[in-house]
Amino acid sequence: MRIFIAGATGVIGCRVIPLLLSAGYRVSAVGRTSEKCAALERMGAVARQVDLFDGDRVRQVVVGHDVVINLATHIPTFSRIFLPGAWRENDRIRRTVSVNLAEAAKAGGARRFIQESFAPVYPDCGDGWVEESTPLQPVRYNRSILDAEAAVARFVAGGGTGVILRFAFFYGADSAFTRDAFRYVRRGWAPVFGSTTAFMSSVSHDDAASAVIAALQAGPGVYNVVDDEPVRRRKYAGLLASALDVAPPKFPPAFLAKIVGSLGEMLGRSIRISNRKLCMETGWKPMYPSVREGWRAVAEELRRMK
Repeated sequence: MRIFIAGATGVIGCRVIPLLLSAGYRVSAVGRTSEKCAALERMGAVARQVDLFDGDRVRQVVVGHDVVINLATHIPTFSRIFLPGAWRENDRIRRTVSVNLAEAAKAGGARRFIQESFAPVYPDCGDGWVEESTPLQPVRYNRSILDAEAAVARFVAGGGTGVILRFAFFYGADSAFTRDAFRYVRRGWAPVFGSTTAFMSSVSHDDAASAVIAALQAGPGVYNVVDDEPVRRRKYAGLLASALDVAPPKFPPAFLAKIVGSLGEMLGRSIRISNRKLCMETGWKPMYPSVREGWRAVAEELRRMK
């Protein structure tokens, strides 16, 4: 089976490629620079240096693949997420690249299209569990998620199998976002907004990558990719501080979430997301059942990297 993957050099994509290759798939992967293409070739993939915003060129390189996986994003670091224009490029990718890849997959004869999406776009549900059927409630900064998911419908309309993976908040040792969060906690501040009793849903980079592999066997539809045990924000911050061997951090004042606009409102929601559908459909299980195990593993990996 031939698989085409965009976002191949990101924190999830770079984990997905070795898993695909070890399973015997033939992989074509997009690299934006010659250096990244060389790294992909060293992994064993066929590197493609292509502008994903060029629809005609995308159709040329996608033709002949059985599966197309779109993991392309442009996520700003935690310290920059509230700056004007910080999410502009990510919106452009979701609105344009997702459509280009879906149309190319349909035109090129692919049987399956897998699209990344974002699970914390669900509304505040308090202590209740959130399923895939829960209506989405995006805010101004992330309405482009709807465009990315709509691209899958275009592929499905052509007769293919479309899979949407709604990933929870990522964390991992090679993430600038995670390293920023660690710096905040070391300075005594929790890198979260909202009530300390509200739920947060997370997934490690490694578990997100294994979910992409599981999606190759999943039926069509939407799947939440999240660990087994969402935790309340106070527990989330406390576990992170414990992993770093520092005192529990203070939380930002509640009014700050309102000051920073729609992103702050979304980040303050209580979202207790269930992974039941993905687990039942594919047998997927996260390596880290919660951040209780995951934060400790990330902290130890960062210490080894020093």
